[in-house]
Amino acid sequence: MRSTLFAILVGLFGAALLHIVIVLALPQFTGRDAHTRVLGLLEMDSFFPLTAEPGITGLDNSDPYLRTAVCSFSIAEAPARFIARGAVPFWSLSVFDSSSNEVFSMNDHTAVNGSLDLVVATPIQLVELRKSPPEALAQSIMIEMKDDEGYAVLRALAPLESFEEQVRNFLTESSCEPFRR
Repeated sequence: MRSTLFAILVGLFGAALLHIVIVLALPQFTGRDAHTRVLGLLEMDSFFPLTAEPGITGLDNSDPYLRTAVCSFSIAEAPARFIARGAVPFWSLSVFDSSSNEVFSMNDHTAVNGSLDLVVATPIQLVELRKSPPEALAQSIMIEMKDDEGYAVLRALAPLESFEEQVRNFLTESSCEPFRR
């Protein structure tokens, strides 16, 4: 009787573990992970604002107070630079690698003068930038990313309708592009 009960418990535990692994691995096998969806926007090196209605990739902006823009980038040839300036109540930026692991995040309270000026580079590119830092990067935050590709999510808060235009301008004027010396 004990061995039967033990076998049932081991079987249930194994089945539960197998189901958890399958559910967590499924996005990687189906191509429906966040990185693949962002690449499906066909907008490389520029912020693409999301709308309330899901687009062809299934990405949408479902929060009524946050406006979101995404940017896919590659640092294989050159570092990526993210710049955003403007007076909005709150903004945040998260940088993810191609496996959708968060590499870095910041917001207006942790930024220099409340402005976004960030450079994402490979370890080798970062060493080169630090050897002879360009004047343009004097106030930039520099972070290292091991993957050559990734995406960034920029969010801005519009708590009232009167902030809509301000937030929309902030997101559309933000840049995500390769940094060239």
